[in-house]
Amino acid sequence: MSVEGNWDLSISTPVGRIEAVLELRRENGRITGTAATAGLSTATGVSTAAGIAAAAGGTGEKVPLTGIVLDGDLLTWHQAITKPLRLNLVFAVTVDGETLTGTSHAGRLPASRVIGRRQYVPAAVERS
Repeated sequence: MSVEGNWDLSISTPVGRIEAVLELRRENGRITGTAATAGLSTATGVSTAAGIAAAAGGTGEKVPLTGIVLDGDLLTWHQAITKPLRLNLVFAVTVDGETLTGTSHAGRLPASRVIGRRQYVPAAVERS
């Protein structure tokens, strides 16, 4: 199963919804990645990479993912964040084609629901 690409995530936390962009790549046979968040959402409620880049005042952050494991359709990873709180998060999501669903845990806090959709990248248009 291929998980590489950019994913728009929505994480329903006890303090509100957080939008993020997950970037997953395969390097030397390993899956690597980053997660970026921002205080800026589009009209559809989903942050985009462009929206994150445009976030004024550095309200978001981009962090590396660690311990990434893909076992069948189950994708797990860890990440450390500092906004809105300093937390070590553990994600476990099931990938189903262009969508993913699962949970994020931060220590003893309640689990947060995670949903995501792979960003659409149009095929390159051949120039005549």
